[in-house]
Amino acid sequence: MIEIVFEKKSNKAVAYDNTIQVGECDFLETEEYWNITHTEVDNHYQGQGIARKLVECIIENAKKENIRLIAECSYAKKVLEKYGEI
Repeated sequence: MIEIVFEKKSNKAVAYDNTIQVGECDFLETEEYWNITHTEVDNHYQGQGIARKLVECIIENAKKENIRLIAECSYAKKVLEKYGEI
């Protein structure tokens, strides 16, 4: 089972299959917003919705901290638009 972990100190959400990292979504933090810059999932794990879950994890944590989101990452931008976040 894939576990999604928010690693605030590292500015990313990470997907693990047991102890193996299989994906991550990185963001840059400013005082005004978090900018999602990169989302990547290992080729063997693609097509399972992991990238979406990684972006959703960052959305959820940004809401908890009342931080606005933007995205340089084209995939994350599509997800944010779908959720009405940008």
